[in-house]
Amino acid sequence: MKAVILNKNFQLEDGMVEKPPVKNNEVLIQIKASGFNPIDYQMLENELERKLISSPILGRELSGIIVDKGPEATQFNIGDEVYCGSGSMGSNGTYAEYIVVPESIVSFKPKNISFEQAASIPSVGLTSLQVFNRLKLSPENTVLITGATGGVGSFLIKLLLAHNIRKITATVGSEANRQILLNMGLKDHQIINYRQETLIENILKANNNQPFEFGIDLVGNYMSEVTAEVLKINGTYVDVTALVTKDAHEILFNKGSLIMNISNYTYGMVKKYEYYKNSLLEIKKLIETGTITPPQHKIIGNLSLETVLQAHSILKNNQAQGHKLIMKH
Repeated sequence: MKAVILNKNFQLEDGMVEKPPVKNNEVLIQIKASGFNPIDYQMLENELERKLISSPILGRELSGIIVDKGPEATQFNIGDEVYCGSGSMGSNGTYAEYIVVPESIVSFKPKNISFEQAASIPSVGLTSLQVFNRLKLSPENTVLITGATGGVGSFLIKLLLAHNIRKITATVGSEANRQILLNMGLKDHQIINYRQETLIENILKANNNQPFEFGIDLVGNYMSEVTAEVLKINGTYVDVTALVTKDAHEILFNKGSLIMNISNYTYGMVKKYEYYKNSLLEIKKLIETGTITPPQHKIIGNLSLETVLQAHSILKNNQAQGHKLIMKH
């Protein structure tokens, strides 16, 4: 099968590999579309992320059609349209024509959307839903979200608004991104441009000059310090990036904050596969009922090295403009 492969020199190249064999409780999926994530290029540059490489073929989420299954795989039929976040649980990554995964991480695709839309969901959907489910927010809670127009931020805001949680303040870096949030239903005063001076003052002003109960930080680094500063004593800091600075940690410790780490990876480590399937089925239901819409997506190209390099460059330079980047297969 055709694939984009990481060679021994740690360079990506076009290649051909054997189609993976199917074991007992696994399914073979012909990939129709796959999504790109920052971790894809970070694995090539960052020692910590590099440890997560389990195959010379990268890529972590897909939609497609089941074309074969193991003798003990009973939940799907050949021809079923599915989507999943394969993470490092597949035979290979998703920059390929086919992948074998445990059927226990796979969900039926939402019926009312395309393969491309479905491929844009797993990573951001699983992360957003985990944040939402673990926080157990109620409408009176005050929430700050940094990096709000990224994949996770956009999806999470849709989830919050659909459940009538509206006391949200969100940070953006451009007028175009402000417009995205206005279109989603936030009001102008809830959206703060992080490039402005007096950022902390502006964020607090948006919350009636009160500190926040919850800070969901999707940016890290300097924004982890900003988030820590505007949290109330004993507030909750939600860490999605693992990029919290030493200064932010100190502020959070002094405030007695609860730090909630968000990780989808952990469920694969302990083979708690039902987490993936159940979360994706929950999202499927929300999308089919029209409660939320899939992420805005942008098709970069077909399965090729050129497409992969272009997508990595867009992500690295923060030029996705609120769109999930997709590769057609």
